[in-house]
Amino acid sequence: MGKSLAINAGSSTLKFKLFEMPEEKVIAEGAIDRISLGNSLVEIKYGDGQKYETHEDVNDHNAAIQLMLDQLTELKIITDFNEITGVGHRVVAGGQEFKDSAIIDDDVLQKIEDLSEYAPLHNPAAAMGIKAFKKILPNVLSVAVFDTSFHTSMPQENYMYAIPYEYYEKFGARKYGAHGTSHRYVAHRAAAMLGKPLKDLKLITMHLGAGGSITAIKDGKSFDTSMGFTPLAGIEMATRSGDIDASLVAYLMEKLNIEKPNDMINILNKKSGLVGVSGVSADMRDLEKVQAKNPRAKLARDMFINRIVRYVGSYLAELGGADAIVFTAGVGENDIMIRQEVADKLAYFGIGVDPEKNDIRGVERDLSKEGSKIKTLLIPTDEELMIVRDIERLRK
Repeated sequence: MGKSLAINAGSSTLKFKLFEMPEEKVIAEGAIDRISLGNSLVEIKYGDGQKYETHEDVNDHNAAIQLMLDQLTELKIITDFNEITGVGHRVVAGGQEFKDSAIIDDDVLQKIEDLSEYAPLHNPAAAMGIKAFKKILPNVLSVAVFDTSFHTSMPQENYMYAIPYEYYEKFGARKYGAHGTSHRYVAHRAAAMLGKPLKDLKLITMHLGAGGSITAIKDGKSFDTSMGFTPLAGIEMATRSGDIDASLVAYLMEKLNIEKPNDMINILNKKSGLVGVSGVSADMRDLEKVQAKNPRAKLARDMFINRIVRYVGSYLAELGGADAIVFTAGVGENDIMIRQEVADKLAYFGIGVDPEKNDIRGVERDLSKEGSKIKTLLIPTDEELMIVRDIERLRK
């Protein structure tokens, strides 16, 4: 009996969820924003709809973690720090090193830092969070849960790029994917909903949020995925372009007088996707409100649907059919029309969504129309639950 923390550390943020284990009951969650930037926002939700909120200067991640733990104690969510028996850290890039979550020791921490070139915005922040927790809770089991590890099962023909092979050997130039923890969670839930072992199923899981990725799952393992060397590739996203011809990148750099590649990458990561096409917003809800009168907002949504359909269609071919497709994450769980339109465009494959069943947001449900050959499932994701489950699994 103990409590486990799931941690997602960003460069200036710290998000957490505290679970009672092994019951897997969420007893608190929250975030500290604007770390080291002044006037940090501290939020904690707990109990029966209770909420603590304050603004104060939080200078670094050590201070943020100390503040979080002190406040959990003050609010009587925990009696003392010894109640916390495990801390799981979300880490974006595990490269080829980590095919599973790992107990963090000095060697694992060093490898996480060494892999920062694959995720320069995320891995250093995760390492900061790990070090801070190690300093404050030195005797607590710490586990790293990698976004990429689920995808290390892909066959070589699916993760390799058609570039000189030595670039893969020397520099690790290959597809790594992302959102693996989310895809892993909803795949297990899909198997439970279908009443079949996961290893016997073929699934296509769609994590559609501000970032979006689609994964083909075969024999319970990732077989192919839409994101690539970085999370920039794949479908159109809130601010990311998704797939783009590399020659167009060079062409635009010349036309825009951009000399530094990272400046162009910044445009593709932060100024493209829904916001770049629509000129309105990166939020799908805003586009839905104005699409009837704004052709560019409608175009952005149509392109989003189009790219999803392309990937799902190609993965159906790769897998030789599927037992189910799964919608998850912010857009996938809450955008009724996106789900309906994607399913309608995939009707040829025997996919169909019942409009009445689909009239819901964020609730686990089989949305399939009667007689559908391939099931359509809505499954809210829970990456934090997977993180604390991995703590328990690796503790044994």
